[in-house]
Amino acid sequence: MTETTPTPAAPSAGTRATVEELLRRIGRGAPDHVAELYADPCDWRLDWPEDEHGSTATPWIRHRATRADAAAHYRELAAHHVPDAVATEIGRILVDGDDAVVFGEIRQTARPTGRPYHARFALLLSVRDGLVVRHHVYEDSLSVHRAFAPRPPAGP
Repeated sequence: MTETTPTPAAPSAGTRATVEELLRRIGRGAPDHVAELYADPCDWRLDWPEDEHGSTATPWIRHRATRADAAAHYRELAAHHVPDAVATEIGRILVDGDDAVVFGEIRQTARPTGRPYHARFALLLSVRDGLVVRHHVYEDSLSVHRAFAPRPPAGP
């Protein structure tokens, strides 16, 4: 019996095109237009402490499952950030068959506190038939938390 090494799936031009279009739409900021690229249902996960999902400070941070959930995510995200103080830098997009990983850094300002933050992220996406079926985000949650956390009262 001979051992074989699994061969990675050939990069899919369709996956890359869908991911690039998704990033363009996110950049334009039209939540319903962005959501059109998500399957219904979609496996949407965020690497964030479960007990803090949907907190009043960060209500957009929670698991999602539908196209309507995706649109709501982008609306909630926009509502809690200063619109003119946002930037995203995409460092790299890796594609392997139906799967893609986007590496980058976001720069935002929390609307409730006025505090800016930057956070590196990895976005794992899976695409089938031109739609995103998996959206898993891994980000610097501590930076986000610090930007939205209330300041402790000043000491005496």
